[in-house]
Amino acid sequence: MLSEFDLIKRYFAHHSAPDAMLALGVGDDCALLNPTPGMQIAISSDMLVSGRHFFPDADPFLLGHKCLAVNLSDLAAMGAKPLGFTLAFSLPEANPAWLEQFARGLLSLADAHQCRLIGGDTTKGPLNICITIFGELPKDSALRRDAAQIGDDIWVSGSLGDARLALAAYWKEVALSESDHQRAAQRMHQPTPRIALGIALRGIAHAALDISDGLAGDLGHILERSGLGATLFVDQLPAGSVLQQQTLELRRQFTLTGGDDYELCFTAPASRRADIIAAGHTSNTPVTRIGQIEAATGLRLMDDQQQPIRMTLHSFDHFSTP
Repeated sequence: MLSEFDLIKRYFAHHSAPDAMLALGVGDDCALLNPTPGMQIAISSDMLVSGRHFFPDADPFLLGHKCLAVNLSDLAAMGAKPLGFTLAFSLPEANPAWLEQFARGLLSLADAHQCRLIGGDTTKGPLNICITIFGELPKDSALRRDAAQIGDDIWVSGSLGDARLALAAYWKEVALSESDHQRAAQRMHQPTPRIALGIALRGIAHAALDISDGLAGDLGHILERSGLGATLFVDQLPAGSVLQQQTLELRRQFTLTGGDDYELCFTAPASRRADIIAAGHTSNTPVTRIGQIEAATGLRLMDDQQQPIRMTLHSFDHFSTP
């Protein structure tokens, strides 16, 4: 049976060779980072719990990808470039086949974003994975939740709702063909962190965050922190390719309140629309203008005919009943 240190050495330590950024990696009491002069360090932690954030029988490769993707998404929302991350997790058992696939999914995404594994911890227990990620960005350039301004356009990257639709199919709330379920489930299991777009938005966008618990609820954080309100044009929200085939009611519900999208929602002056489109092109990321920031607090929902939409909005709550 693998010991704790054998497990780390076999699956994770090779990803932590020192270089100009990483002075000391896995194997000591702390890792040592060399931040670039004139830059700020961005730090975020996310915990994923079996049965709460992912199915207990989740594919380990996809799980490894998603665990890091949700943390990279936090860096993207701030406009930060990834530097490295720590991995702390408990496992029911040190299963070599499971660990091989989990490490492959995790580290292949890490390599794609030049984000180094620099340390962590492991123990025996219920499956629980916690990643703390580090990034850097020029001083005072961060895209913050409290920076929205009256008159800003509201934008969203990519598409929304397919991840929630896949979950609804798993829960037997909706019926999908096998091929449609697989396509939607890819958005749920392998979200795309929008790092390149976040970096491209520095100096253009005012406020930003990533959509993890549903657009309406997450946008509400920007509105609360900025002390402002907004109007959303609900039927302009970019529904995922599978969700587009569903009813108008379901499209509205899942684009507004579906979680696990990990797209960016951001605000920017109307005068920078061409720059936003250009940032989308250079980062190879679709962007859609979906609303406007206003002085009157609260969130107002409108249809294509500029008529109010009455909906009950419930975003994901980590402490609600599963």
